[in-house]
Amino acid sequence: MNNNSLSITIPKDVLHTLPPLEYTGGIAVVDTVEQARVALRELRRYKMIGFDTETRPSFKKGHTHKVALMQLATDDFCFLFRLNRLGISDALKEFLEDDTVTKVGLSVHDDFNVLRRSCPDLAPQGFIELQSYVKRFGITDISLQKIYAIVFGQYISKNQRLTNWEASELTPHQQCYAATDAWACLKLYRYLAAGDFDPSISPYRVSAEDINPQTAESL
Repeated sequence: MNNNSLSITIPKDVLHTLPPLEYTGGIAVVDTVEQARVALRELRRYKMIGFDTETRPSFKKGHTHKVALMQLATDDFCFLFRLNRLGISDALKEFLEDDTVTKVGLSVHDDFNVLRRSCPDLAPQGFIELQSYVKRFGITDISLQKIYAIVFGQYISKNQRLTNWEASELTPHQQCYAATDAWACLKLYRYLAAGDFDPSISPYRVSAEDINPQTAESL
């Protein structure tokens, strides 16, 4: 496919017609220093992981919160680091700055900017930005929800996005939502990098002239 003449974008109303994605991997909530140590030791066994964060929503203009949760996922497991309790330890900072471990995420620079509110000298390394990577396949949508729908034909629910990520306990629905996003980033990259997605046969191809980047939504 000539990516200069064709683009791939999925209409928002089509998303809800797709079968929902169900995350079936393991989940561990990490909220103590010892749990964090064990989780990082396990994650270092992998050369590539999925990455995402969650922040408590603010409904007051001009006010934002620090990152409450960081999700680090393997192919079948996700660790949920409760940063609102743990902060960014030296060990976690070192992991995020380790370029020998590839981390795949979406809109990662936005995450970095918020994370630096807790750790000003954080210098992340080894990250792959999905929003940039998918462009080589002609995918012009920038939200994880839409990219996943285009590639796998499944719908990722976002109904937990605006919940309280600093709650005393994360609900099972919150945990599943958080794990899904990090895991989905990893799954998408592996699939695309392996050459398993053929943009030339995507049902969501449209003429590039019909795409207005100003209307792209990041969910």
